[in-house]
Amino acid sequence: MFLKTLPKTLKSSSFRLSLWYSTFFIISSILILIATYFFLSSALKSTDQEAILSELSELTFTYNLHGMQVFQSEVAENIKYQKKNPFFIRISDWSNRTLHVFYPKLWDEFDLGLLEKYSLKDAKFWISLPAIEDDFDLMIASDRLKDGRWLQMGRSSEIRQKTLERFGEVFSIIMIPLILTGFAGGAYLANRTFRPIRHIIQTVQSIETGDMDARVPRAHTGDELDELARLFNEMLDRIHTLIDGMKGSLDNVAHDLRTPMTRLRNISETALRANVDGKLCREALADCIEESDRVLNMLATLMDISEAETGVLKLDQDLVHIPHMLDRIVDMYQYVAEEKGVEIKTNFSEEIHAAIDQNRMSQAVANLLDNAIKYTAKGGRIALEIYESSGACIIKVNDTGIGISPKDLPKIWDRLYRGDRSRSSKGLGLGLSLVKAVVEAHHGKVEVVSSPGNGSTFIISLPAPHRSDA
Repeated sequence: MFLKTLPKTLKSSSFRLSLWYSTFFIISSILILIATYFFLSSALKSTDQEAILSELSELTFTYNLHGMQVFQSEVAENIKYQKKNPFFIRISDWSNRTLHVFYPKLWDEFDLGLLEKYSLKDAKFWISLPAIEDDFDLMIASDRLKDGRWLQMGRSSEIRQKTLERFGEVFSIIMIPLILTGFAGGAYLANRTFRPIRHIIQTVQSIETGDMDARVPRAHTGDELDELARLFNEMLDRIHTLIDGMKGSLDNVAHDLRTPMTRLRNISETALRANVDGKLCREALADCIEESDRVLNMLATLMDISEAETGVLKLDQDLVHIPHMLDRIVDMYQYVAEEKGVEIKTNFSEEIHAAIDQNRMSQAVANLLDNAIKYTAKGGRIALEIYESSGACIIKVNDTGIGISPKDLPKIWDRLYRGDRSRSSKGLGLGLSLVKAVVEAHHGKVEVVSSPGNGSTFIISLPAPHRSDA
């Protein structure tokens, strides 16, 4: 089982992120330790050099001021307090021949005869004398005395080397836990980082198995992955809503198409009967065309609504004078309203413009006006009003019709939904769905206020209107 999952694990982004982090952490830690080693080495060497130069300056001053006897006493005192890491002290003549080496047994591991081969021309010249067998050296500085002799002082690097070796041993010891910590930290961070991604994958897998209510759990941390989970859940909610809407729409379409298709079949059967004259056939064909147009109109409207709701509806937007557009719609429906005995009143401001697709918005407003006329009894009144409010263009259609029942009010925007009172009237049940889809495609909104017997008021709000004098 492990061998089967190993290739998949090695290819996973979580493993690669863990490996990248671990590698970066380990290499960074090693570089820091190496840099610390060299800084420590440099600091220890600099400390030794400063100590040598300081002591050399003091002994030179003592020799020049008080002579050899006081100098020797000072050297003995120095050796007494520097037993663990004593100073090397040598006096040579002007040609660098050794005159005196203090406590020579302390320096048996060095070939002191090699010092005579150096030419002491620079008082600050540093000499590094290697040990005969060990891997350390004797660091020596020189200074000229007032009688022409040379005073040399130095210190072995043995203690410094041992300190660095101990540091190297510690470095080697902590490497193993450092590497383990790097991999463990990388695995933990990668696992924590990709947890929302795994939740998304698990949610998708659950949906594939039929659990449409599965959602991605959120940590509510506010980071990018949490935002991705939120958007993913919102997308699933919207898809779920659309699927439910599609199911309802398909059921309604199937129900509403049954009647015209049955009529088409009956008309066709009648026309195919024997001994039917040509006039009756022509009437049958006309009825077929009428029913076909009804079906095609329903399908076209459904396609327009779907395109508008999914954001792919093409809008030819332009700056339109809204009162002129509404005047043409009112003129188109004026005859129908007069024939039914319904009065249409308008209250327009002549200065309101908006960036809209005139054909689509005219269709939406015409649907509202058509419904108002259809459901308003004789002697009723329809008021069409337009004004600006809070930076928006408001189109209001008010009627004194039959109104909408509270149970129907939330459903009137659904596709193919027709309330009990409207089923006796001719229509597809798509008008209000189209109105809502077109208005929202313009980034606006449409609302309704209605109650049975008190008429209805539909309010369209369109954003960013423009005045003609702007």
